[in-house]
Amino acid sequence: MPDGDAELEKLKARRLAEMRKNLGVKRMRDEEAAKAPARQTPRDVVIASLGFRGLEVLESAEAQYPAETRLIVGRLAGIIRSENIRERLDGGQLMEVFRMLGLHVRIKTSIKVEKDGKFVSLSDKLRNDASGR
Repeated sequence: MPDGDAELEKLKARRLAEMRKNLGVKRMRDEEAAKAPARQTPRDVVIASLGFRGLEVLESAEAQYPAETRLIVGRLAGIIRSENIRERLDGGQLMEVFRMLGLHVRIKTSIKVEKDGKFVSLSDKLRNDASGR
């Protein structure tokens, strides 16, 4: 039995050393992750706080108003970093911000209806119904 206890102690010591090593690696990763937000671009900060369809609105704004959007994103990132905005910005809220600043961002939209078990665009359905008469 004494040999079994010594072997068990060796296993425990080895496992403890392994756990300490893993904890050290985890601490290093956490420290690197804590430093990472400082290197984030303003766009990254804004994207991290976007909610439903927010990215779609942001990308459309960037395509339509690149210079203005860059300025707005910089200001939004500053507000987000100062924690004056704590909630997620969904696409509608972001679009409202752009509209208040005089930028009318156009989003590609389509209306789909079900026809014969498939979803088709409303314009296609109306076109087919008109030609079928």
